[in-house]
Amino acid sequence: MRIDKFLKISRILKRRAVANEACNGGKVEVNSKSVKPSYQVKEGDVVKLTFGNGSISFKILSVKENVKKEEASSLYEIIQ
Repeated sequence: MRIDKFLKISRILKRRAVANEACNGGKVEVNSKSVKPSYQVKEGDVVKLTFGNGSISFKILSVKENVKKEEASSLYEIIQ
């Protein structure tokens, strides 16, 4: 699954367009490498999202195409 789509489905970011902008702006790293929106993520990848003054790091636990709102947080585990 593409990183921009994962960020939207997991509800880390609200819109896919915002996820695209974050990737193109160099604010998304997967396994310590800056990635484009089309990067294919897999289970076990560590993602770092930088925004404003802070950042969030999380590990991808599951990659699913469709997830209920209540289950979205089960797709990842926050590291930092």
